[in-house]
Order: sequence, then structure tokens, then C-alpha cells
Amino acid sequence: MRVLVTGAAGFIGYHVSARLLADGHTVVGVDNLTPYYPIALKRARLAELERVADARFSFHELDLADRPGCAGLFDQAFDRVLHLAAQAGVRYSIEAPHAYADANLVGFLNVLEGCRRAGTPHLVYASSSSVYGDTSDTPFRTDATADRPVSLYAATKRAGELMAHSYAHLYRLRCTGLRFFTVYGPWGRPDMAYYKFAEAIDDGRPIQVFNHGHLERDFTYIDDIVEGVVRVMDHLPPVDDQPPWRLYNIGAGRPTNLLRFIEAVETAMGREAIKEMVEMQPGDVHVTWADTTDLKRDVGFAPQIDVETGVRHFVDWFRVYRSRKKIAEK
Repeated sequence: MRVLVTGAAGFIGYHVSARLLADGHTVVGVDNLTPYYPIALKRARLAELERVADARFSFHELDLADRPGCAGLFDQAFDRVLHLAAQAGVRYSIEAPHAYADANLVGFLNVLEGCRRAGTPHLVYASSSSVYGDTSDTPFRTDATADRPVSLYAATKRAGELMAHSYAHLYRLRCTGLRFFTVYGPWGRPDMAYYKFAEAIDDGRPIQVFNHGHLERDFTYIDDIVEGVVRVMDHLPPVDDQPPWRLYNIGAGRPTNLLRFIEAVETAMGREAIKEMVEMQPGDVHVTWADTTDLKRDVGFAPQIDVETGVRHFVDWFRVYRSRKKIAEK
């Protein structure tokens, strides 16, 4: 199959692209290489894809909010479109709200239009557990009301789901949204807490533990996320459905206390963290917990990798990557 992966230089986009290439597919990657976090990491991911892909991977540096540019992308046909590009980060959405409107609303609209015009057989797009807001009604079910976002980031991701629903209804475009839950692992984003923890422990600096550690997250290892994406990609909503639109949670299905997660990072790093207990952050939530019943029923998959194993894999990669980075900076 020929697959378009937006956000191919990003954390999840890179891993999904690598899996598709390993499975023998042709991947067309798109990314605007925004400097939200160091572009060097994004270019390193792309270099890995180019190294293993031969001629089956091509890359376009493109801002999806560029309407003519995005329209031109769809002059070629794709068997699947995996829209993983987005402006990520809850806290950054407070500082730079327009970046979220451009990437997560305008960019997504342009992708929807491209899929509509091209008659794309299936659009799979990334949403987020943040759409559920700060609720104690757990585990989070996809049929629950999600109309109380506590960050602009969450609001844009929920808006994307509704935009996809309208295109499925109006144009019979098969759309499947995936609500990802706190993804972590090798090649991860430096703005994420687990990456910051590892850096601080490595440097002997204190880490900030928000809400004094009284937080729970459904930490989900990247390989589990990728497996879910690949399985859903080939599970097309029936075109005669009203509308052909689906939503799934992809999470471990077992929330982990933040202090336990930090302990797993400490164990893998071989050093105890210096902890600074601080208050809750604006836009944050107390718990995330995925109900994955629908995912298991429809595609026969439930995430498997436990936190201790996943963190160990991340730290193994982190040590090598950081060592190479330090050498390169000398």
C-alpha cells in the first residue's frame, strides 16, 4: 500500500512510518519541522527512516496549513492517510494559542479536503485523551460526553473529531480517530515529563513533581500505540454506516501513579531523582484511564507492555542518543 503519514518526523509519526516500511508499504512522509522542540531530533528520526527504506520512503517538508501546498500533496493517490501531525503540548497552548489553531484546525481541515477530493479509502487521525477533561468518571469511554476541555490543545483535538464526523456524514469519507494516552518510549519528545525526568536525573538536577505526585496517567508504550494504529488502518468503517466514522482509545488501560512512574525512571537510570513537590499546572488533569474494550473487540488488540519494561527501553535509547548528541556538540 501507498500510505501518507503526516507528522512523519514526530515521535509517533516516525515509529508508525518505520513499522509501515518494515511491513513492506510505501510511505510518503510530511512534516513542517516546527522548532517547538529541537529540529535535530526530528532530522535524526528522518535519517533513520531514509536509512532503512531504500526508495520506499519519500519526504516533503510542508506546513499543512498551507492550503495550496496541501492540495498539491493529494494530486497523488494514497491507499491510506494517517494524519498524525499536530501542534502538541497542553501547556504550550496557553503560551501560543494561534499555533494550535493553524496546525490542529486549519491543517486538519486541509487534510480532510484533500481526502475528500482524492476519494481516500480511509483516513486515520490522531486525537488525544485530553478531550475528556478533568473528570473522575473513569475509565474513559469513547461514548462519554467530551465537551469540557480544560486546555486549548484539548479543545482543538475535540474539534478535529467533530470536523471528521461532519466529513464522514456529508461525503461518506471513512474516518477513524484515535485518542492516544500519554505515549512514551525511544525517540520521544523532549518536552514530555518522562524525558525531562531522565535528563534531570542524568544531570543531577531536581525534577518538578506536579500536584505533589497525586496524579495518575495511563502511560502507553510507543510499540503498543503503533500496533493499534496499524490494525485500525485496515479496519475500515462500513461505508453504509451513518456515518462511516469511528473513535477508539489507545491506552494501556491501567493508570499508573506519577510517583511509581518516577521510580521506574530512577531504577532504569540507576540514580534517585531530586524531587521538588509543586502545585498542579494550569490545563492539567488528575487522572487519565483508557477503556479499550472497543479496540479489543474490533481489531483484537489490547496494549501489553508494562511501565517498567517500557521505561527501561526508553532509558536504553536515551543514554545512547544523549551520548551521541554530546559528542556532536563538542
